[in-house]
Amino acid sequence: MTTSTNSPAQQPLPVDATSAALSARGVSKSYGRGDTAVRALHEISLDFERARFTAIMGPSGSGKSTLMHCLAGLDNIDAGRLWIGGTEITDLPDAELTRLRRERVGFVFQAFNLVPTLTAKQNITLPVTLAGTAVDEGWLQEISSSLGLLDRLSHRPHELSGGQQQRVAVARALLTRPDVIFGDEPTGNLDSATGAEVLSLLRRSCREMGRSIVMVTHDPVAAAYADRVVLLKDGALVGELERSSPEAILQALAKLGS
Repeated sequence: MTTSTNSPAQQPLPVDATSAALSARGVSKSYGRGDTAVRALHEISLDFERARFTAIMGPSGSGKSTLMHCLAGLDNIDAGRLWIGGTEITDLPDAELTRLRRERVGFVFQAFNLVPTLTAKQNITLPVTLAGTAVDEGWLQEISSSLGLLDRLSHRPHELSGGQQQRVAVARALLTRPDVIFGDEPTGNLDSATGAEVLSLLRRSCREMGRSIVMVTHDPVAAAYADRVVLLKDGALVGELERSSPEAILQALAKLGS
């Protein structure tokens, strides 16, 4: 990531970076150059508390997916500073950033991203296997039991329902006990009942396992499972909601489009 040109006085460090799962200060990101440049993010400053579920919402093109990718260290930023836990990732070398993501960040995607030739257990443990570290079998059993997967661990993805496949993805994200789990439209390919089940599991991972969840979604019903909803428009932070109903979230989104 490129070094910010802003001075420390302009972009203060979080009061206690170790108390937050994620922190952003003055984060800006553009695509393209000159007259064709598109501003994706403009001076975003946010803290994401530990063990809280946050949804990121906004109209199409508001920058919500770009923000998630930058927070996770998947995309470079043009200016500002970023932390995961107490570790600043703004200029972290690629090898160290890859290791940090593997050990302290989990991902749950819309398309599940399971390897079809592997069993559910092998898919869950794949990141640990690739890292060459030992699987904590006790923790794996605890997660699998909590997510209702104990009798499905030997099954391959085509033998599982969509909801079960997404549970496997959630278990994979939880296995390394990450600081934060990012969800990119995690219920986008699920029916409403199965989606509600997965969202409940994510919320439980906050309350019972102490994980922090950051989810990008366009669905007010999904966002209502979150403790907090962050609203973006044209790449800028324009508001927040706390523990809101789908109706209140939909109304806030409608105001952004007006």
